[in-house]
Amino acid sequence: MQQLDIFNDSRDRVLINAVADAVGLGAVAQARSAVEALRAEFPHDRHLEPAATLIEALAVEEGTGSQPLADHNAAIAARQALEGELQNAALMLLGSAAATRWLAVRWRALGRRASALAYAPECAQAHAAALFVAACDWAQAAEATAGIESWRRKPQPLAWMVQARWRLHGPDATWPLLAESAWLAPQHMPALLASLGDARLNKLQRRFEAFDAGAGSADDWVWWPAWLLVEQPLLAAPLDTAHTAGEAPHERAFKRMQSLLRLERQGRHHDIVALRRELQGLHPALFAAYMATR
Repeated sequence: MQQLDIFNDSRDRVLINAVADAVGLGAVAQARSAVEALRAEFPHDRHLEPAATLIEALAVEEGTGSQPLADHNAAIAARQALEGELQNAALMLLGSAAATRWLAVRWRALGRRASALAYAPECAQAHAAALFVAACDWAQAAEATAGIESWRRKPQPLAWMVQARWRLHGPDATWPLLAESAWLAPQHMPALLASLGDARLNKLQRRFEAFDAGAGSADDWVWWPAWLLVEQPLLAAPLDTAHTAGEAPHERAFKRMQSLLRLERQGRHHDIVALRRELQGLHPALFAAYMATR
């Protein structure tokens, strides 16, 4: 005969678990009944309030179904509710792992409801791609981002695609977009790299931040792609398809590093001397780091 666990099998815990199970399943009627049973025996239980919040959200969800959101303001309001009171209530009632799963279902549904809304920079977090990113639904996030005109030249959509492609296709397919993100929105690079949750990237970030890239500001990240070619020459092939927008010094340094690595493989020493001189003029510290490996 199995001995009961005082915590897990206590009467209030049994009733709380019944509420959490029903809410987790999205069963509104069952959840309401479970809440009433809990309230009848434990009227001051701390789980009653978050349970009521989540059940109300489920009831609204039943009424709206897959109804498209009217506008960006409606999407922002729905997002704020999910990020605020609903997230807090889910964590209190369901615990971290179950709350994450419960919220992901809501984020995904919200993304589908926002799918008709056009991308607007001032309301970027209301776009379907942002909502699918919150759901960690990377395939849907990539598809929604790809539907944005010129997404590769817009900082936020480009960041969404980086997040999605890194998870779907791996680093080699994403390095070019990471380079373009550094050029397009250098101030956002630390947050973007952190969002990928990759230990190798974290290590590269720390090493770059220790490198004398320039003024010690967020704008120094424009030099990161060129520095990567010095630090990790094997990235030359994956980075080869990165789109440079013009002839800014950091882009020229990147191109010169690409050419230097190619010429070194070909043994064209005369041409290498001229390119090294040009690299030195563009960024002395980058040139010094490059020569330290030669």
